[in-house]
Amino acid sequence: MSDVDDIVTSAVEAFGRIADPDELERVKAQFLGKAGSLTAMLKSLGKLAPEERREAGGRINAAKDRIEAALLQRREVLAGAALDARLAEEALDVTLPGRGQGLGGIHPVVRTWQRIESIFGSIGFDIADGPEIETDWYNFTALNNPENHPARSMQDTFYVEGADTAGLPLLLRTHTSPMQVRYACNHRPPIKVIAPGRTYRVDSDATHSPMFHQVEGLWIDENVSFADLKGVYTDFLRRFFETDELQVRFRPSYFPFTEPSAEIDMMFASGPQKGRWLEISGAGQVHPTVVRNFGLDPERYIGFAFGSGLERLSMLRYGIDDLRLFFDGDLSFLKQFR
Repeated sequence: MSDVDDIVTSAVEAFGRIADPDELERVKAQFLGKAGSLTAMLKSLGKLAPEERREAGGRINAAKDRIEAALLQRREVLAGAALDARLAEEALDVTLPGRGQGLGGIHPVVRTWQRIESIFGSIGFDIADGPEIETDWYNFTALNNPENHPARSMQDTFYVEGADTAGLPLLLRTHTSPMQVRYACNHRPPIKVIAPGRTYRVDSDATHSPMFHQVEGLWIDENVSFADLKGVYTDFLRRFFETDELQVRFRPSYFPFTEPSAEIDMMFASGPQKGRWLEISGAGQVHPTVVRNFGLDPERYIGFAFGSGLERLSMLRYGIDDLRLFFDGDLSFLKQFR
């Protein structure tokens, strides 16, 4: 039965050369499978005499045990090697510095938004909010915008599918003035309110964005004058920029919802913008037609309105020269405001 020892030797050597677990199982079948060499020897025992069969059977079973032990040992070696490779691939270098959780911050435009609400809230102005998808009436008609006004064109306005109850188109609001209308229609004078929020127009370059932010202000009462507008807005600018050393001027202009109308400019006394007049807002006395659309008597009530861009105010306050930085999501830029 020297062949039995040869089979064991061949099996142990074959198992030792194998590095793949699947290949190991295939080679195992050459020795222990149904057609394996050791299995064939067991089948031939029936040809031997009883005494010889007993002795040969014992040797074959012993050989089978040795082969199975060698197989188990090789399986363990291959499993250990696979585990080591996986651990090496997924290893964590505990000597590296820890990655702390990043701290968030308030976006510069939101900072401006909050600052404006705080300043006007301190002098008795309410905060109005309203839908960003508006009706033609609130966005245009109620504000004395004629049907042929360029703001109604597809080149300036994002229209959306659907219509209001009157069958007129719906659109993304082009300014926050509709919120003033909604507020004034549901409150009695005196009306003091600002309406900050997102607005949309078809425009995009270094100084314009298709989505931007505005704040509109409205004060309606029986004895509100243009002097009140100048006093309120001049005080706001000086508090917002934290300096009394700036000049404010009102230039005649035209808006369909105010009459008379003015552009508001300001000039810093120091800094990179020193000596330059900067347009900061549009304003004016609320047009009698608009007052009437509020449900009020324009012979009795008068007031003023203004509108400013939050991005414009933010750029001047923080020294930012490209509007697109507000919307790019660049963390190196935004981290400055944490």
